[in-house]
Amino acid sequence: MAATPLNAERPLGSQARMSRRVMNLAHMLTQNARRHGDRAGFIWAEKSWNWREIDAHVSALAAALAARGIGKGDRILVHSKNCEEMFFSMFAAFRLGAVWVPTNFRLMPDEVAYLATASGAKAFLCHGDFPDHAKAVTDAGFIWRIGDGGTFGEASLRETMAKHTGAVVANVAVEHDDPCWFFFTSGTTGRSKAAVLTHGQMAFVVTNHLADLTPGTTEQDTSLVVAPLSHGAGVHQLMQAARGVATILLPTERFDIAEAYRLIERHRVSNLFTVPTILKMMVEHPAVDQFDHSSLRYVIYAGAPMYREDQKFALNKLGKVIVQYFGLGEVTGNITVFPAALHEEEDGPRARIGTCGFERLDMQVSIQDDNGRELKPFETGEICVIGPAVFAGYYDNPDANAKAFRDGWFRTGDLGHVDEEGFVYITGRASDMYISGGSNIYPREV
Repeated sequence: MAATPLNAERPLGSQARMSRRVMNLAHMLTQNARRHGDRAGFIWAEKSWNWREIDAHVSALAAALAARGIGKGDRILVHSKNCEEMFFSMFAAFRLGAVWVPTNFRLMPDEVAYLATASGAKAFLCHGDFPDHAKAVTDAGFIWRIGDGGTFGEASLRETMAKHTGAVVANVAVEHDDPCWFFFTSGTTGRSKAAVLTHGQMAFVVTNHLADLTPGTTEQDTSLVVAPLSHGAGVHQLMQAARGVATILLPTERFDIAEAYRLIERHRVSNLFTVPTILKMMVEHPAVDQFDHSSLRYVIYAGAPMYREDQKFALNKLGKVIVQYFGLGEVTGNITVFPAALHEEEDGPRARIGTCGFERLDMQVSIQDDNGRELKPFETGEICVIGPAVFAGYYDNPDANAKAFRDGWFRTGDLGHVDEEGFVYITGRASDMYISGGSNIYPREV
């Protein structure tokens, strides 16, 4: 069922490729339960679960799924708002060697039905607030409800987990290229495509994120979630789990900025992941001056550019703690980083205005023309990337794979240039370019 790895090793002579056994990502929970069992790992409103409890819940859910026929390679579609059961479902899928297929909970029922079919899902875990989505999904083998609401499906996750309390489920043996997550993305064109993320690739992503985004993170830290766990925030929390960091959810679906600052003060939050629009809202809200946020060390923003004046305002309010990165779902965010130390509050030659940073650890960026020729500094072309964070390919979509890769380079579809030191500047999308008077015009540059 997996996409054929685009960088698979060729056999040496007649010798077959050796097994590339890697750690199952769910082993993170095994480690945390052993070393930090009594420490809080997940906090939501007034409820808290320590790492030992989380590991037990994940095993119970994995046992329930296995009893229903879910095994290695099977896809589990998850349509849910942020909650503890969604968090458990990710690790339960990993533990079984199955594939976690989260959706954006704001999608319409027909869109989720399409994702169920496109992924070949054998199970659908659906939040109780979305009965129409459950009704629309007819291809999945069975449906279980997440949360307290709803009456659809065979049962609730809570009921099924309770039946398997005390079950001990070992982490299934996996290899580097075994899929663990279908990260749905629009890619460059067309309907959503499933970017295949693997155990080996995601282990690198976790290491890279810790090195480039939140260096020095330990179990003493805490992380606040202000975005859906189905996409970038989920990747961020996975790497926090690798260090035993407690994940804190906002108590309601609504983004309450004052409540976010209250949680930051109460739990001494050290990092959070967000987007420029949300960061701008947070630093312009009166609560920024009403609560103690001195514990923040890394406020990570990605997904869009941030205007220079907004950067300066955020630096003035929070200090030099903001970190920018550039990356797509297909590269799991691992293309460039602009660390906190390089964010300057005042304009000047050191400010590097407009850059999204330099190459991430062990990743390589190339600015290429339409023929794949690498361009010189300050020449505009397509931003291409290679490295261990690049995904295995789109699931069951050879045409999309052929368009997305050239000579082993993943083509992001973003246009930009690098300066002489390798700092990357994004100027637009390839699809946005138009020609006037024989010259290429990029709207963002205008």
